[in-house]
Amino acid sequence: MSVKIDESWKRLLESEFNSEYFKKLISFIKEEYSVFKCYPKGSEIFNAFNCCPIDNLKVVIIGQDPYHGLNQANGLCFSVNKGISHPPSLINIFKEIEDDLNLKFENSNGDLSKWANQGVMLLNSTLTVRDGFAGSHQNKGWEIFTDKVIEIISNETNNTVFLLWGSFAKQKRKLIDVNKHKILESGHPSPLSANRGYWFGNKHFSMCNEYLDSYGKKKIDWLL
Repeated sequence: MSVKIDESWKRLLESEFNSEYFKKLISFIKEEYSVFKCYPKGSEIFNAFNCCPIDNLKVVIIGQDPYHGLNQANGLCFSVNKGISHPPSLINIFKEIEDDLNLKFENSNGDLSKWANQGVMLLNSTLTVRDGFAGSHQNKGWEIFTDKVIEIISNETNNTVFLLWGSFAKQKRKLIDVNKHKILESGHPSPLSANRGYWFGNKHFSMCNEYLDSYGKKKIDWLL
């Protein structure tokens, strides 16, 4: 299993990589990948970091678990590989962007790497999953690691926008310095939450860009 991570993150996370919990986590992951089909592929486990070096980071979107279907997960939360049908949450994200910014996603692929390359950190709390088993790699150490990542972002950057969607993501608020950063919260884009009125109309994408613009940062082009 080939794993790589951007140098800017490697320096900041060195103590985590050397910790006992992370060594146990990696042993577990190597075993899982050798015995079962797991996602994303090894080279994409740290895709969120490789697409978004910390010096380029402007926005953080927090997901929970990678997609567990064939060829879906690519290491970026809510994102799927090109040619893969859009999952319901991603469909609702696109609908909200269309309404919020008066854009039209015509035949767009669901690969969100264009966002990541502009400084949107698409971070799942758990970075791997076994094929067909949602949540199968939870509570093995990934959450400790990604919570540390959120703390590092809070400490090392200024005027970052954190988009916290759903109760799970909102729990991460305690890791973020609210005096330095902008936090936008809403329901989750999944149909269960969105259809109850907790997602649509949150206008997070325009609000995010307005905040970035107010600090002289380039806005995100959300259209794929």
